[in-house]
Amino acid sequence: MNIKKRVWEIVEVAKPGDTVSRAFDIFILAFIIVNVISVIIGSVNQIYDRWGRVLDLFEFVSVVIFTAEYLARLWACTVDPRFSGSVRGRIRFALRPMSIIDLLAILPFYLPFWNVDLRSMRVLRLLRILRIAKAGRYFTSLGLIKDVLYTNKEELILTTAMMGLLLVLSSSILYYCENEAQPEAFASIPHTMWWAIATLTTVGYGDVAPVTGIGRTFASIIAVIGIGMFALPAGILGAGFVEAIQRRKKREDAAQKKEEDEGRGNYCPHCGKRLR
Repeated sequence: MNIKKRVWEIVEVAKPGDTVSRAFDIFILAFIIVNVISVIIGSVNQIYDRWGRVLDLFEFVSVVIFTAEYLARLWACTVDPRFSGSVRGRIRFALRPMSIIDLLAILPFYLPFWNVDLRSMRVLRLLRILRIAKAGRYFTSLGLIKDVLYTNKEELILTTAMMGLLLVLSSSILYYCENEAQPEAFASIPHTMWWAIATLTTVGYGDVAPVTGIGRTFASIIAVIGIGMFALPAGILGAGFVEAIQRRKKREDAAQKKEEDEGRGNYCPHCGKRLR
C-alpha cells in the first residue's frame, strides 16, 4: 500500500517539497512537447525519408513510456478516495476525460489495423501542464470559465439556436438563387451550407461564390447579418467574464475584511458570528 500510495503521489500533482513528483511532471511535459514536434515534422516526407528510423524508434520509446505511465495511474488510483474499489474505482478513473486522452495517445500503436491515425490526439496531453502549475490562479481561471459558461448558458443556447436558424435560412435562400446557375457548387441545401458557414464566420471562401444578381444581393445581406450574429457570443462571454471577476473580487474583499475583523476580535472565534 505504501508503494502504491507513493506511485500515486508521483504520477499526480506534485505537492510542495516533493522533488521526485515535480521532476516526473516536468519530464512528462517535456516528453509530450517533443512528441508533438515529432508528429508534426514526421508528416513532412523529406524529413521522414531521411530520419524515418529515428522517428519510428522515438515513437516506440514514447509508447512504452506513456503506456507505463497509464498503467501506473490505473494501478495506483485506488488509493485515492475518489476511486476506491479495485474494479469500480479503476473504471471511474479510466472514464475521466484525461484518462481517455491518455489511452487514445497509445491505442493506435496497439491497433495497427485502424485506418485512422490518432497519434495527433497526443497534442491534447499538453493540458497536463496544469499538473505542474503550482500557482492557484490557473485552477481559479478554469473555475472562472466554468462559472461564466454556467451563468450565461441560456443566452449562449439562444444565440446558438439563432445561428443555426440563420445557417439553414441562408443555405436555403442561396440554393434556390444559385442552383440553376451553378448546379455543382450549389447542388443541394446541405452542399450550400458549406458556403453559408464560410460566409457567416469569415469573409467567404473562393471556391464557392454566387454569380447571379439576386444571389449576390442575398449573399451581401447574409454576410452583414453574420458579422453581427457571430459577435453576440463573444459579447456575452466578455460581459460574463467582467461580472464574474467583479463577483469574485467582492467575495475576496469580504473574506479579507472578515479575517481582519476576526483579528480585531469583532467575530466570535467559535461560531463565527459578528459580535455586537
